[in-house]
Amino acid sequence: MSQVTVRSVVYQIDGQSYESRLAFDASHQGPLPGLLMAPNWMGVSAGAEEIAKSVAGKGYVVLVADLYGQTVRPTNGDEAGAAMMPLKNDNPELLKRMQAAFEQLQGQAEVDTAKLATFGFCFGGFCSLELARTGAPLKAAVSFHGTIDTQNPAGAKHVKGSVLVLHGASDPLVPREQLPAFEEEMNAAGVDWQLHSFGGAVHSFTDPHANVPGKMMYDAKTARRAFKAMHDLLDEVFGG
Repeated sequence: MSQVTVRSVVYQIDGQSYESRLAFDASHQGPLPGLLMAPNWMGVSAGAEEIAKSVAGKGYVVLVADLYGQTVRPTNGDEAGAAMMPLKNDNPELLKRMQAAFEQLQGQAEVDTAKLATFGFCFGGFCSLELARTGAPLKAAVSFHGTIDTQNPAGAKHVKGSVLVLHGASDPLVPREQLPAFEEEMNAAGVDWQLHSFGGAVHSFTDPHANVPGKMMYDAKTARRAFKAMHDLLDEVFGG
């Protein structure tokens, strides 16, 4: 029986401390595939840890990336927006922080460094796709209800693994024009990609606390289908 535990992973970027969180089955002997999880705009939170523990329980080591810094833990939407927007508008800095977290994941003794992937939610979905566009050694990159625009569409040619986008068809926060642009970008680069568009789902469909009708709402059925799609892809790219 799995015994998922969580420990802190503290490191420095440009003299600032970051504290990511590692979820893994402490009872398992030997390395497991490693997943870098980019959380939603709330950053490292109790909700993010719960998702990480749930995924880790299926046979992975999951690192919840701290993208804001050890002292920045938003408690509401205003604080989250204030932390997120400067980072989303500074792609080099965002990628520096994603890459630093990815290196921390690679350095954990519990991780099989030949089997690495990333997944993220909302802002974190955007971050996961951007990391894939850098050519990071990822078997897969998965976005849950994230924006799929990019400042670097030419980066798609560097994607090494499969890409899966899990999108709410009625999501008002992801402009519709991003969908064909993403498809054209991926096709032009010859990426192995999938885009699942879930009818009736809006933004944050995996978040049990999302409750803004028509905008951000939890959808248990869609969440279940989306996570199944991710696990099916991970089984495939990691060899079952």
